[in-house]
Amino acid sequence: MDKIALGPMPYMSVMPTVLVGADVKGKPNYMTAAWATVACMAPPMVCVALNKARYTVKGIEENKTFSLNIPSAQHVVEADHCGLVSGTQEDKSKVFTSFYGKLKTAPLAEECMVNIECRLFKSVDCGSHLLYIGEVVEIHADKACVTDGKPDTGKTDPIVYAQSAYWHVGKQIDKAFSVGKKYQKK
Repeated sequence: MDKIALGPMPYMSVMPTVLVGADVKGKPNYMTAAWATVACMAPPMVCVALNKARYTVKGIEENKTFSLNIPSAQHVVEADHCGLVSGTQEDKSKVFTSFYGKLKTAPLAEECMVNIECRLFKSVDCGSHLLYIGEVVEIHADKACVTDGKPDTGKTDPIVYAQSAYWHVGKQIDKAFSVGKKYQKK
C-alpha cells in the first residue's frame, strides 16, 4: 500500500450517532453526538465527548446524570435537527417523547429503540471537549429489538456517522471472537 501522511485529526472511520439526553433547568434536552463509545465492561461504563459550549453540558453538570439514546434510521431527521439547533435557542423537549428511569433526571427518548441511562462517573477536560464517562445504571430497550437478552443491531437499525454523512449498518460479515480461529500463519 502507498500511504500518505494526513496530519493529526480525531479520525475514526465510523461512529455511532447518539442523542445525549440531559435535564437542563428541569426540562429534557437532546443533542446529537457521534463521539461516543464503551469505556469499561465491569462496571459497565460508556463515554461521550461534548464541546464545552454545548447547552447539554449544563444539564450533565447540574444533575450528574445523562442518557445515550440510539436513534434508528427512521428518525434521522429528528436526530440531525437536535444537532443543528441549540437548546439555548429552541426548546427541544418535544422533539422526542421523554420518559425517566431509575435516576429520574436523565431523560430517555421513547422513540429510540435503545436508551442507556447513566450516572456521571467522571468528566475529563480534553481541551475543546469534555469527555463524560457514565456508569450505566440501566439499559432500556424496545422488546421488538431484543434477541437473546441484548439489543440486536439488525433490528435497531442504528444511524452511523462517517465523513459528514449518515449511514445504515451493513450486513454482518462474520462472528467476532470466532472467525480469527481460521487464521493461518504466513
